[in-house]
Amino acid sequence: MIQKTDFFSKVYDVVRQIPYGRVTSYGAVAEYLGSKGSARIVGWALNSSKYRLDGIPAHRVVNRQGLLTGKRTFGGQNTMKDLLVSEGVRVEEDKILDFKTVFWNPVKELTSPP
Repeated sequence: MIQKTDFFSKVYDVVRQIPYGRVTSYGAVAEYLGSKGSARIVGWALNSSKYRLDGIPAHRVVNRQGLLTGKRTFGGQNTMKDLLVSEGVRVEEDKILDFKTVFWNPVKELTSPP
């Protein structure tokens, strides 16, 4: 069984690779790490990342429908949205517009799981 901290570290490694102006989903990260169905644990890892100081762009991870479900993690109601908009991602009513266009799939983009 994967230790929580090891899995969290792997999540952070993947999320650090999401390109500026792109987004991915909790489920896509979980699938890349070989834990399909563990999207919620990816969310827990990213929620915990707010205590880290090494620049994990957790704002680039949304749910499978493009909704900003993790926005409470960022301290303000609009912080996650503001960070995404500053990168050129269009957001309306807490949903990524053109989600398929800006979606970054680590399963396709990265060569092999860490």
